Parts: sequence; C-alpha cells; structure tokens
Amino acid sequence: MLKYYGYITEQYFLEKNVKGEIMKKYDYLIVGAGLFGAVFAHEMTKEGKKCLVIDKRDHIAGNIYCETIDGINVHKYGAHIFHTSNKEIWNYVNQFAEFNNYINSPVARYKDELYNLPFNMNTFSKMFNIATPAEAKAKIQAEIEELGITEPKNLEEQALSLVGRSVYEKLIKGYTEKQWGRDCKELPSFIIKRLPLRFIYDNNYFNDRFQGIPMGGYTAIVEKMLEGSDVLLNTDYYEFRKENPDIAAKTVYTGMLDQYFDYKYGVLEYRSVRFETEKLDIENYQGNAVVNYTEREVPYTRIIEHKHFEYGTQPVTVISREYPSEWKLGEEPYYPVNDAKNETVAEKHRALAAAEKNVIFGGRLGEYRYYDMDKVIEKALKAVEEETGI
Repeated sequence: MLKYYGYITEQYFLEKNVKGEIMKKYDYLIVGAGLFGAVFAHEMTKEGKKCLVIDKRDHIAGNIYCETIDGINVHKYGAHIFHTSNKEIWNYVNQFAEFNNYINSPVARYKDELYNLPFNMNTFSKMFNIATPAEAKAKIQAEIEELGITEPKNLEEQALSLVGRSVYEKLIKGYTEKQWGRDCKELPSFIIKRLPLRFIYDNNYFNDRFQGIPMGGYTAIVEKMLEGSDVLLNTDYYEFRKENPDIAAKTVYTGMLDQYFDYKYGVLEYRSVRFETEKLDIENYQGNAVVNYTEREVPYTRIIEHKHFEYGTQPVTVISREYPSEWKLGEEPYYPVNDAKNETVAEKHRALAAAEKNVIFGGRLGEYRYYDMDKVIEKALKAVEEETGI
C-alpha cells in the first residue's frame, strides 16, 4: 500500500547509529511522482533501496493523472495515448496494467466540415472530392506550384509550400495560431520542418507498432510502481529541502531545470494549456475521443471525450475543452519551447546539472526536453542502469 503522509518533521526521517551519528533515512529523495520518478522508485525499491517520493500536487502520476467521474477515467491534464515501437518498453508497462486496443484517430472540425487526421486519403478524398492517391497528389502539387513559394519567410509560407492552400487554410492555420497566440505570418518558418501527407486510407495517428490505453487509467499504473516507496504529497521541494537537508543520500529531480539553479542563465519558456471539464447527462457527445477545432474563431483547440479512450458505455459522458494558454513563471509548465533562444539557456543549465553531485535530473522538466511517455520510461530505466551498473 502507498503511504500518504501529511507534513513530517526532520526528526522522523533521521536516525542515529550506535555512535550517535545521524544516518540518512532514505537512499533516494525523488522529486516528482510522475512517470520518471515512479519508474525509478519502482526499480530501486526492487534493488532494496529506500525511496521517498514527494510531489507538490495533491495526487501522484503527474500529467498522466486520471480521476474517475461516474466510472469514466478522465485524463485531467489532456489526452495521453501510450504508443511505442520499443517492445521492451511495451512489455514493461504491461506488467502494471492491461492495455486496450485503442487507436488514436482524431477528427478535425472546420466550421461544419469534418476531416480525418492525420492528413491521409480520407482527408483528401473529402477535401478535393477525389478517390485515388494520384489524384490527391496532383491536386496538392498544383496548389503548391500555383503559389510559387521558393524561400518561405514565415510559418504560413512554409506550410503553404508543403501542403498547398486547401489543407493549410482549413486544417493548419487557425489551429496553429491558437496554439501559439499569434498570426502564422509572425511565426518563424522552422517551427514546421515537415508536414507528413499519407496517401493511404489510414486514420491511425501514430506509426508505432504498439499502442493503447491502460484499462482503469494511468493513475493505477503509477500506484503500482510506487508500492514500497513512501510518498509525500502537497510538498514543495525547496521548502522541504531547507528543513530536511540530510533526508537522503541522493536526489532524483524531475522539477523545472532552471528553477533548481535559481534561473542562473535566465527563465526557460513553456507552452501551457488549460482545461474546462464538464459532465453531460447524455451518452455520447461527439462520437470520438479527440476532435480538433481548427477555426481561429473557436477559442479552444480541441474537445476530449474521455469515455471513448476505453470504449465506455456509461449513460453519461465527460468532456474537456482544451485552451492554449500563455505561460508565465509560477504557472503549470507543459511543453518546452523548442527554439534557439531557449535551447541556449537550457544547455547552460544542463551543464550545471551534469556537474551537480548526488543529483539525477530527469523527465520533461528536469531535462527541458519533449518526451513521449515511452521515452520517459526509457530514460528512467537508463538512469537506474547507470546507478546500479546492472
């Protein structure tokens, strides 16, 4: 069973040996009860190590946390679909839960038109009223050639040069402007390096060999991973560290990289989102787990209907509207901003992290890198391997 403590004084954690010397109560203080921290704690507990996991939130599982509303597992921080081509990682997560056969197949809504995503023959067939890959390629290529863009100066021109006007204006422009909070003409071209076009009838968003949703939600997985560890919620690491400096021999830190070093080289930026979640007394709201709203005039970027992740048959449904949000220091960070300015600041902080003794930095925030869930697990297992030499 997990142990959820309230605030505990330093005296609880420290013991004295027969000589009266203070001994560290834990081998590892793990900052963050998300996927990286939970995998590390699980593996180290198997090795006989004592782990204390702390988290500033009032729940475990980080951004993959699911709360249950009327039997529906609600992805509180946005849709999370597990996908990987690494069979070892797939087998690893399946020891904690049984996964269903969910395939991520979002739908895009532009005004009253619905299109399948990712961009594939179902998309092009409806958009251009054609049937074959050759016809779709010819339509798109004709639009690209008509525009005659050879050196894109901004994101809009870059996208137009890759997919033509129809796909861009209906499915990319408004959605992207909402995400970034500015006109596509004002965004740099490098944000979009490529836009994959699939000339097959296939709505599977991911190319990975393995894909699914854990039956019962992600929180149950993390609960199993944390069995044998002590867990302390509603706990700020920086306050806790002041009062318990000798709590553990080593620290595993999955918080914000720049914050750890007091923003020595500047503040790293993030993209953020907010959610409005409501229960509806109807059985089925939109018929799909994820529907993107690609018009700029619609304020949210997508609506998630959570029951469809697990093929729910409940008489009610729960939806979440997802809104892009300008991130400010002190707000919940979601996605690192992958640009040259932030990468320069991140690299300087990473160099400090590499030199830090007895601290392991991991996860999206701790490394300031965008990782899918399978990559987070890979990185955590690698950190364990480096610690244990196994």
